[in-house]
Amino acid sequence: MQHSAEPAQIDRAFVRIAEGQVHYRTASPAKTAQPAPLPLWMIHASPASSSSLVGLVGQLGLSRRVIAPDTLGNGDSAPPAEHAPQMPYYAATALRTMDALGIDKVDLYGSHTGAHVAIEMAIAAPQRVGRMILDGVGMFSPEETQDMLANYAPAIEPDFFGNQFNWAWHFVRDQGWFFPYFKRDQAHLRGLDAPSPEVLHTITVEVLKSIRTYHLAYRAAFAHDDYARLPLVQTHTLVMADESDPLKKGVEDAARLLPSAVKRYLDVDWTPAGQAYKAGVIARFFDGA
Repeated sequence: MQHSAEPAQIDRAFVRIAEGQVHYRTASPAKTAQPAPLPLWMIHASPASSSSLVGLVGQLGLSRRVIAPDTLGNGDSAPPAEHAPQMPYYAATALRTMDALGIDKVDLYGSHTGAHVAIEMAIAAPQRVGRMILDGVGMFSPEETQDMLANYAPAIEPDFFGNQFNWAWHFVRDQGWFFPYFKRDQAHLRGLDAPSPEVLHTITVEVLKSIRTYHLAYRAAFAHDDYARLPLVQTHTLVMADESDPLKKGVEDAARLLPSAVKRYLDVDWTPAGQAYKAGVIARFFDGA
């Protein structure tokens, strides 16, 4: 399937579940093929929101209905009801959001933190998932996990001096340069150009919207026992990563642990053309190619 660089219109809306309102972005083709493909449910990476998926949502919405919610505690969605939510909780809230929208079954895409949510959705409700894509999935050793939990996503509270604004900007900026971002030395340089000021601004604003809760999904992702959970997934899965993704090293381990998986690495960028190409790869997998 070929995707145009001219994207589908993206709308924004809210739907209510027990925790409060869930914000989502959605796109649909002007004319849907028959039989209609499954809707595509897209789960974003931390620390931002579904805003990070806009390029893909617009392209994939040319051929099927796409729904990309803000995970609870991120972007414009309500915070989680639990003090220290774990991945099964996030999966359950996503499934309840599907219920609230009247959606029974979806193809599933998850990036980074979203990949961990997708894994638990596929385990909890395999009958509700067609195919699944994990786009960058963290596969950490016990030592790396403890390091991430201790240092990557601190709890932040607004203060009278506005320190949260300065912290959020540097948190977002340094993720583009280092991995993990808190190890700011030559050994941990990603070797990439800095994101544009516009991208930094957009992501920073999304983090600031949910400054008290942004860290909860991060911590759930780092604590997720992927090595134990992935073998429980029966859904046919594409495990992939961009060549510049610091989590691409997890592709091999994740694919090996999944009962039904293929893997792929993409050399793409964040330009409209790059996102259109990536959307084509995603669409072909969901179409059965």
